[in-house]
Amino acid sequence: MSRMSIPTATIVWALFGLVSTGWAGEMKAKMEEMKGDTKAKVEEMKGEAKAAVEEAKGNKVQAEVERAKGKGSAAMEKAKGKVKELKAKTE
Repeated sequence: MSRMSIPTATIVWALFGLVSTGWAGEMKAKMEEMKGDTKAKVEEMKGEAKAAVEEAKGNKVQAEVERAKGKGSAAMEKAKGKVKELKAKTE
């Protein structure tokens, strides 16, 4: 009985180790995706805030520029998050 329990325990331990490593990679990938989305929202909100200030000053053109810059920064942060997510999935 003990002859079979040692190899069985070794196999179970190895499989559990592989599963938990895969789960950790998925967890890290999800965290990177969430961080990218959060940073993108923050950048877009910064652009909107700057645009509101410019509109209050009466600079409608500059307000649109600030809005576009915010959206561009948001897209960049989202792309960075996606790259980090994919990198985490392949590790």
